[in-house]
Amino acid sequence: MASRIALTVFAALGLIYLCSFRVYEYEFAILTQLGKIQRADYEPGLHFMVPVWQEVKTFDKRLQTLDAEPQRFLTGEKKDVIVDSFARWRIKDVVTFYKATGGDAGRAGLLIYQMINDSLRSEFGERTVQAVVSGERGAIMKIVTDTADTRAEQLGMEIVDVRLKRIDLPTEVSSTVYERMRSERSRVAREFRARGEKEAITIRADADKQRTIIAAEAYRDAEQTRGGGDARAAEIYAAAYGKNPEFFEFYRSLNAYKSSFKSKNDVLVLQPDSDFFKYLRKPEGG
Repeated sequence: MASRIALTVFAALGLIYLCSFRVYEYEFAILTQLGKIQRADYEPGLHFMVPVWQEVKTFDKRLQTLDAEPQRFLTGEKKDVIVDSFARWRIKDVVTFYKATGGDAGRAGLLIYQMINDSLRSEFGERTVQAVVSGERGAIMKIVTDTADTRAEQLGMEIVDVRLKRIDLPTEVSSTVYERMRSERSRVAREFRARGEKEAITIRADADKQRTIIAAEAYRDAEQTRGGGDARAAEIYAAAYGKNPEFFEFYRSLNAYKSSFKSKNDVLVLQPDSDFFKYLRKPEGG
């Protein structure tokens, strides 16, 4: 009797186990009956089904990462670049996702991989090597993300982000691109140097012009001042001569003596009775 009760209990527990399933917070759950979807709105918790007749499939609703293999793309110049990228995605509509992929995560990843590669091929085909290498990664990632997300929405998926990890150049392209970039930088440097030399010549010419003008104005002012001083001195001399002609003549004679007898080797040939010596003969000048 006890064994029958135990067997019944075990059978009941087994039946409950087969008829129940649990849905976690990070999962979507779909109940199918003979392959057809019956329900997909399960909340987290414990739920029940009819074994064999019904089947439950669960899918991760968390953010997932697809790390793609590096691929070669042609740029607008018909040059190859090797692009290493990855995408982050998640299931947005589990019913649409199940119908589009059969619930196969590998197939979903392949579809996403193809969508992203198509978008990358299109964007790289419109740009030069220099553009994709040097400064347009942000624009490319945004366009590819938006384009892939629009297409993935039809599959019940959401492309959250697409990132370019690396953009490498094949060996045969690298030397050509770097040489072109080096030539471009050299051209820009020459332009800057030429512009600087032009500015320097202009500045020096202006400085020389200003120096010439300032020197000429200073010379003009000096000559005007000197002329005014000479005129004033002449007026003073004339006034002094008019007041005492005899003293002025005596003063001029002393200056003449001082200028004439500076050195012992100077020789002056004059007649003894010359007026030049009158103040030496007679200091009173008579």
